[in-house]
Amino acid sequence: MPADIETLTFEQALSELEGIVKALESGQGALEASVAAYQRGAALRAHCERKLAEAEQKVQAIVEGPAGLTLRDVE
Repeated sequence: MPADIETLTFEQALSELEGIVKALESGQGALEASVAAYQRGAALRAHCERKLAEAEQKVQAIVEGPAGLTLRDVE
């Protein structure tokens, strides 16, 4: 995965991915550029999936105890 993608927030990656999808759906552009855009889009999708999984783990770590909501350790 390109290092620059690793530094993107979920929102930034999703926005770029949406732009790539729109460009590919338009069918305009050279084949080589479309293939490169598709590859970047796949990397962005994987990054977004990881970010969502991390967020889901954090949400699942919230438990209600006698003192109210607390965080439990996540493996």
